[in-house]
Amino acid sequence: MLTKGGTARTIVPMKIVADTNTFIAVALNEPERIRIIELTEGHELIAPDVLPFEIGNALTAMMKKNTLAKEEVLSAWGAIQQIPVDLRPADIGKALSIAIQFNLYAYDAYFLQCAKDLHSPLLTLDMAMQRIARELGITILE
Repeated sequence: MLTKGGTARTIVPMKIVADTNTFIAVALNEPERIRIIELTEGHELIAPDVLPFEIGNALTAMMKKNTLAKEEVLSAWGAIQQIPVDLRPADIGKALSIAIQFNLYAYDAYFLQCAKDLHSPLLTLDMAMQRIARELGITILE
């Protein structure tokens, strides 16, 4: 990669914990898609092992609310399956402690705990999660 001055710059790959909403935004061509791809290109995506279940739930919830057509559910799932991600076991006990401390859903806490345990930055479109992550000392990719 070249910098503005024309000199070569090496990108050091890092592990990024990516929230469910980022995968869905990419698959559904949401406005944030390009920025998410720019932030993650050349890096390793990591998520707790609950990710596929949460994605499935989010897609069907969108279908039930009529914000996603029935035929788009499987298409979006197929697109998400093309995104390489390293799924890590969720530490439910630690995540529940975070959920209790900040009064949030366990699913959100799984991602926060994963980022905290790995000392990795978090990529999420959820502003409340970003705020809590900062309180936990987790770097946010923006």
